[in-house]
Amino acid sequence: MDVSPSHDPSSISAQADEVPVVFTHEQIRQVIIGILLCLFLAAIDQTVVIPAVPAIASDLNGFDHLAWIVTAYLLTSTVATPIYGKLSDIYGRRALLLPAIVIFVGASMLCGFAQSLMQLILARALQGLGGAGLMSMAQAAIADVVSPRERGRYQGYMAGTWGVASVAGPIIGGWVTDDFSWRWIFWVNLPIGIAAFMLSSRALKMLKVTPRKSRIDYLGAALLAGCTTTSLLVLSWGGGDYAWLSPEILGLGAASLVLLALLVWQERRAAEPLMPPRLFANTVFSRGVALASLNAGAMFGATFLLPLYFQLTSGADASLSGTLIVPFLAATCVGAFSGGQIARRIGRVKRLIQWGLIVGLAGFVALAFIGGATPLWLVAVLMFAVGLGIGLVMPCVLVNIQNAAERRDVGAATGAFLFLRSMGGALGSTLAGVVLSGQFDGAVRRAGLPSTLHLGALRGAEGAATVLDPVLMAGAHDALTFAFHAAFIACAVLVALALAATIGLPDVSLRTTN
Repeated sequence: MDVSPSHDPSSISAQADEVPVVFTHEQIRQVIIGILLCLFLAAIDQTVVIPAVPAIASDLNGFDHLAWIVTAYLLTSTVATPIYGKLSDIYGRRALLLPAIVIFVGASMLCGFAQSLMQLILARALQGLGGAGLMSMAQAAIADVVSPRERGRYQGYMAGTWGVASVAGPIIGGWVTDDFSWRWIFWVNLPIGIAAFMLSSRALKMLKVTPRKSRIDYLGAALLAGCTTTSLLVLSWGGGDYAWLSPEILGLGAASLVLLALLVWQERRAAEPLMPPRLFANTVFSRGVALASLNAGAMFGATFLLPLYFQLTSGADASLSGTLIVPFLAATCVGAFSGGQIARRIGRVKRLIQWGLIVGLAGFVALAFIGGATPLWLVAVLMFAVGLGIGLVMPCVLVNIQNAAERRDVGAATGAFLFLRSMGGALGSTLAGVVLSGQFDGAVRRAGLPSTLHLGALRGAEGAATVLDPVLMAGAHDALTFAFHAAFIACAVLVALALAATIGLPDVSLRTTN
């Protein structure tokens, strides 16, 4: 089947900046299928490993540094995302996506063969480099073949794919680990990766690249990598491995600020900056990434808090708590799909973003008043409201940013957006954890409960009843309820700040062509 666009290829190269390329529905479908498979490959890998962590620790004798199985992937994928975006603007999406698939699948095989925890961590870091390409190129490729007005429809499909992976990942990971081996959760990426490579290689050939000379901002990439690494280490180690006010955390925080200042200086002077300053001069982009980062922070905060709420207040185990938050995950998918469809019909997204944030804000505020006597169905309704509101915002912001970006900057804008959104998500989950533990400890002290009581001690099969006698159990539950209320309010504050960021957001029409 002919997969070239409906124009003479030579004329596309010569007139790339003047004549919009129109793709048929069949051509768009081929691209979407290929990138959805890439997205699923990257998304499910981030969730399928969670239930396998205890088995990995037992097999590799590495209980002390288990967090690095997740942190190593997060570090490299976050750093590499904007780099992929910039390079793809120069060399094309296909030239970056196919090597990313190879790196991801090869690293997956290395993860499965790892004989020590250090080998697994290094392989996961390499896997993150490939995963960054899968995520960023999937988003940028849609911008190449679908007009901004129609793009929300396909962003909904991508959000649905992410939602399916989020729900299915832990289930598949637990089943494979129990019935086979944790190594198979990595090896199964091989057939999926081969299929993704073949489909994407064929479909993305239609995306013609106009060769142009460009210089890579290597110093900017190094400064970005250093700034991101030190920032994420602060979030990963603070309050756990080291106290927040320890010399190590304060030193890393100072280093991240210095590197950030140097990065801003470099991007202003570089001929071909990694994240062009002109992007941030665009009000749609600057406000868009701000509200998207805050929205992502609230989403990751809810993802962190809701399973813990059921485990600590109701005594649910990890498997049951994962099942109980399905309304939240499902609502996120419903919201993202609906947001894309509505944006396609009305041609604007500002009001849709605002209504999504209002619904999410109302849901978080309501969650701040739930307690042990709150019916489960009502908690499910509130979780659904939060997920629906957050989901409505997700595709609309990205579509709006890509709609406002210059054609030469679509990849860079997409990469910068995903990078800043990931940082917002990491900040949100950390903030939720800090508020929860800090408010619980404060409530315990005020109630005169034993100072040795902490959240980890309450994660028993029957909640607090497993570690406290009846006299102290009521006080512990009161402290726990107060801490969750404060944490949900913190998430509500993030959503409120995102809503405030929309006040000056221009309400531009979505283009009907590329």
